[in-house]
Amino acid sequence: MEVNGKYRRSYFMPPKREYKWTSREYVDKAPIWCSVDLRDGNQALVVPMSLEEKLEFFSLLVKLGFKEIEIGFPAASETEYEFCRKLIEGGLIPDDVKIQVLTQSREHIIRKTFEALEGAKNAIVHLYNSTSEAQREQVFRKSREEITEIAVSGAKLVKEYAEKTPGNFSFEYSPESFTGTEPDFALDICNAVLKIWEPAPDNKVIVNLPVTVELSMPHIYADQVEYMCDGLYRRENVIVSLHPHNDRGCAVADTEFGLLAGADRVEGTLFGNGERTGNVDIVTLALNMFSHGVDPKLDFTDIPSIVKIYEKVTCMHVYERQPYSGELVFAAFSGSHQDAIAKGMKYRENGIKRWNVPYLPIDPKDIGREYDGDIIRINSQSGKGGIGFLLEKKYGIALPPKLREIVGYAVKDVSDKQHRELAPSDVYDVFTGTFVNIFTPLKVTEVHYKQENGTITAAVTALMHGKKSVTDGHGNGRLDAVSDALMQLLGTQFTIMDYSEQALEQGSKSNAMSYLEIGINGGISWGVGVHSDIIMSSVYALVCAVNRGMKEQ
Repeated sequence: MEVNGKYRRSYFMPPKREYKWTSREYVDKAPIWCSVDLRDGNQALVVPMSLEEKLEFFSLLVKLGFKEIEIGFPAASETEYEFCRKLIEGGLIPDDVKIQVLTQSREHIIRKTFEALEGAKNAIVHLYNSTSEAQREQVFRKSREEITEIAVSGAKLVKEYAEKTPGNFSFEYSPESFTGTEPDFALDICNAVLKIWEPAPDNKVIVNLPVTVELSMPHIYADQVEYMCDGLYRRENVIVSLHPHNDRGCAVADTEFGLLAGADRVEGTLFGNGERTGNVDIVTLALNMFSHGVDPKLDFTDIPSIVKIYEKVTCMHVYERQPYSGELVFAAFSGSHQDAIAKGMKYRENGIKRWNVPYLPIDPKDIGREYDGDIIRINSQSGKGGIGFLLEKKYGIALPPKLREIVGYAVKDVSDKQHRELAPSDVYDVFTGTFVNIFTPLKVTEVHYKQENGTITAAVTALMHGKKSVTDGHGNGRLDAVSDALMQLLGTQFTIMDYSEQALEQGSKSNAMSYLEIGINGGISWGVGVHSDIIMSSVYALVCAVNRGMKEQ
């Protein structure tokens, strides 16, 4: 790709100096969160939400713990206006929640905005006008002074209408396209507005610094934010807010760096829906904090249900790889990843409290995801560790290490040939259909034991290709005696190499599962037996191993 002088940096660096934010390690407390899903997110939808859908989304945002919610642009459409009135007149806004509305610096729009807000218990009036060099020169064709006058006149009107409208109002100002605005001008215009509104301890004002379009790397934005924080009029009574978009894919980094640089508040959306490439994703931001042991002050303990409501009312889709929220973000298909996760989960059974499981930045259960089917996903790339982990967690089947590898190959082979992911039930079916209680061509129907002089005799009734026979075998144990009988019946020698067993369920009626490995005709064969009687389950395992061994030979 040839640039040929077409592109250049279109942002402005603040004065060179040592910025304090660079020495801070991580965001150590939750900011004030403001959801703009119902305004910025809604206007980015192909089909904006209906009144009923907005009401449902508003209820969700309240439930999640948002204390500030931008509900729309009341002067922009009848639906926006009606929604605002419905919330106020219907008493649907909790006392500890502030609604926020957007307005341009134009009197008829400001008047309509306050008509929509009449009687609001707590409302933020968000005034904005564009300040960037590109907007001044190309769109408005106005000087700095003329752009400042637009902001100042709007601030005066907002203050005037607030004084004569019933309700409780606070103010917010955004120099829209802040990232393309010269820092000294951005500071001057914000201070001009602040001097109209006179922020006080009991009447704080929000100054919002939007990344309307991402133009720089995140550290430049952080420098701009710190520069503003240090120069704002009555900074102690000003809430500095961030509103990043994601044009360069750095909205989360912009926001985290901006918070390190001194910002107090974040405007964003669930899952990052917004104009163009979207707004900053509040879910990602909050759970990034959570992963560092910081309480984000929002409730994301049931991400699947949040996704369900979001997709319903917006008709948007949460991408499968969306951080924390996507269907596949905790899924491990790779065998080495699955093995590490399985061992990490096993390690935690030793009473380890701190979460440090390989490949999993947080415990999926903390956000409503399940280990079964969410973490370990099975396809042709999977390994024995993941397949064994799934069988144990989902079905209580604890495979011996050597058998785990063999079962893994059998499961992967099915996935490879069918070119699809296997569900946990598919994995279980492959395991049971290939290794458990295989009674063809040999089937044992009865065994009677007798002990004399330290030797066990087993009278084994069996069907071989449907032909019935009774054979006596001898050994120093029951399984050894049955093995002797089967070798006589088949005319084949084999050796029991490994044996283990487990109870599948608790209680007197629980099934026993036996795992048995034999050496037969120069190879090895595994069989698994399941029966309510542990002795019979071991016999079934032996018969299964013999049948599989003869078939493989």
